[in-house]
Amino acid sequence: MTDTDNQAASSPSGDPYLLTPGPLTTSLTVKQAMLHDYGSRDATFIDLNARMLERLVAIVHGEGSYISVPLQGSGTFVVEAMIGNFVPVDGKLLILINGAYGQRIAKICDYYRRDYLIQESPEDVPVDVQQLDAALDADADISHVVVVHCETTSGILNPIKEVSEIVARHQRSLLIDSMSAFGALPVDAREIQFDAVVASSNKCLEGAPGMGFCVARESAIEKTQGNSPSLVLDLYEQWRGMQKTRQWRFTPPTHVLLAFDQALTEYEVEGGVEGRGGRYRANCDLLVSGMREMGFKTLLPDELQAPIIVTFHMPLNPEFDFNAFYDGLKDQGYVIYPGKLTVADSFRMGCIGRLDQQHMQDALDAVKNMLNHFGIDKIL
Repeated sequence: MTDTDNQAASSPSGDPYLLTPGPLTTSLTVKQAMLHDYGSRDATFIDLNARMLERLVAIVHGEGSYISVPLQGSGTFVVEAMIGNFVPVDGKLLILINGAYGQRIAKICDYYRRDYLIQESPEDVPVDVQQLDAALDADADISHVVVVHCETTSGILNPIKEVSEIVARHQRSLLIDSMSAFGALPVDAREIQFDAVVASSNKCLEGAPGMGFCVARESAIEKTQGNSPSLVLDLYEQWRGMQKTRQWRFTPPTHVLLAFDQALTEYEVEGGVEGRGGRYRANCDLLVSGMREMGFKTLLPDELQAPIIVTFHMPLNPEFDFNAFYDGLKDQGYVIYPGKLTVADSFRMGCIGRLDQQHMQDALDAVKNMLNHFGIDKIL
């Protein structure tokens, strides 16, 4: 931007605010936690690992019947590990798809040569629980079902409780990719029957990227020995190894874990799922109402919108230039995300990470500045 004198916003570390699905803006204290070097066999670090695993189980209220297993890498690493470990060679997976991340699970099955079926819904429609019920009734060979909790392709929230009830009634196993929702939206083991749920350190728990984790029913993971087609993604061996030695099998991302320990402390202070999810919901409501006031249209109706990331239709105004819009927002200190839809031309704005309503209002002001820059009074 050249015709505004607005000073760019920045986080306490001097970086732009990330209105993205992850990596996210983290607190200064989470960043500072990484300013230490720990050996992987250091007693303090080993205690941190044990504390982390207990905290992750507590988030799903799974004490006594669930365990957690950490894994190096991005979220997709642990999604792949979940599929490779929990779906045996003679199993059959039903994949509920309404976006790119469900499609990615199908690609994982292709690599691992796991038998699977697809039940696909449009990107702006939740997965169909009636169709799921019929599919399980019709095919006794289906052993597992996998669903994406919040599909960040669109920002849609899928009905995992209803899915779990149907899967349980048919006595099949449920796997959940809760990458973009875990910690902000409930996955309560007392209400939702699942064998495994996976997420990562850098989403709603507001840590640094570099680690995924699986929270699994202990009786289910005990049956996965020998299933994994990968050495490094073997969750069973990682779990058993940490049970015996309290250590990672391979070099752990020590700095990421130090940040995550601090992030979990801040998460608990905020009030867990209710506190974190409540802040994100307030952010989302303000973002959606403010963008609509300027004429932007959301892809999803409010009742389907998860408070994680919001998809907006690309304006049809000929004066609107998305690349200039993106660059202009970044110049003002806000990074957004391109769209990933096949059903509509779009862009996305996240409302998670270390952001509050003032940040969202400031981001809306930055959007207004860009519309003024384009000479647009209101998006039509």
